[in-house]
Amino acid sequence: MFIETNKLNLEVNMPPRDALYLLPERDLLIRLMQRTGTGQRVTVRELAERAEIAVGTVGNLVSGAQNCVTPATAHAVSQAIGVDLPILFIPVGRSAPAPAGGIAPLPEQAAV
Repeated sequence: MFIETNKLNLEVNMPPRDALYLLPERDLLIRLMQRTGTGQRVTVRELAERAEIAVGTVGNLVSGAQNCVTPATAHAVSQAIGVDLPILFIPVGRSAPAPAGGIAPLPEQAAV
């Protein structure tokens, strides 16, 4: 892992990672699996196959053992069920680290 350090040997920058998507209501996923966008029922295994993801990932989402996934997985699950992404998932976290010096003020807030 690449980490830059300052003179105090503190971590100040890490390589960017993908933001995650949160499944806030696993019960909604379960209900949508019982009646997908096409009106058909889909099992954990079938959803995993359609979304081209691991069966364990779908099983973990359904059981509540996992509630965050990568953007690719969130898109694949939503598409396989036949609903828009925001119906099931909420983006959380940062896709890039915060600037080492903090966030610059907006132009109207800058000192005159």
